[in-house]
Amino acid sequence: MQETLIVTGLFVLAMALRSASRVFLRKLGALTFLIATFWLGYFLSGSRLGGIIAVSCWFFLPWFELLTHIRCLRLPLNNRLHHRSVPNPAFFPNAPEAAAAMEEVGFEHVSDCGWKWAGMQQFFCFYWHPEERAVAAICLCEQSEVAFSFISVTSCDGHGRTWRTTNFPFSLTLQGSPQIRWNYVPCERNCFHHILRNHHDFLDRNKVSPDHLRMPDPDDIADALEREMRSQVESNLASGIIRLTGDGHFQYSKRGLIFLWGQFVKDMVRLC
Repeated sequence: MQETLIVTGLFVLAMALRSASRVFLRKLGALTFLIATFWLGYFLSGSRLGGIIAVSCWFFLPWFELLTHIRCLRLPLNNRLHHRSVPNPAFFPNAPEAAAAMEEVGFEHVSDCGWKWAGMQQFFCFYWHPEERAVAAICLCEQSEVAFSFISVTSCDGHGRTWRTTNFPFSLTLQGSPQIRWNYVPCERNCFHHILRNHHDFLDRNKVSPDHLRMPDPDDIADALEREMRSQVESNLASGIIRLTGDGHFQYSKRGLIFLWGQFVKDMVRLC
């Protein structure tokens, strides 16, 4: 009975901490879940090894999704963006506020488009700013009953490098292109003014002068995103993360599934 009460108490404490508003307490709650799992495995097996195995099960949970769903995915080799109307703001978190903030600092609306990717629908609302020499985007991702949005600010320099600041909450599902430098900010930072300031700091840290940035072409923004995705696909084909299926699609290889598992584990640790 004492062992049962210890494990139950730890799990109750973990759930209480996970419901807290402060990030530190939520992370402490995740750690408490692991501690409770360790003691559950220890009490059931009578050994520390049993507790360690029980804790490791949390980190191998993604393999169920990897082997049952993602392994069977067939993704288009040439994905195209198509014009789409703006989704209902009720299903587009923070979009009206972000759009108003972009227009407030001088960004101009360019286009609205979207595509389907890996079982997910993505909608993009593009803006550009000639003085900033930057492109901003508000993106809505929908998969099943889950939806989330994020913001990105992108600049390109004269050497062909792309500098991007985003509050995208997850790790990339494909290896990033070496020509794209990412600057991730916390996903809860959804104020565009803060993200734009972070982007300026990102460029300053890397000694990228505004005078060395290329002027974006508003008529080429959607096509540039398609070319970027195709370049990323070709890079991942070369590295063996994905392989062609012979019908205009590709799928993850065994190496790709291991790569995805690593990305899932990083997200579990970072977002817990």
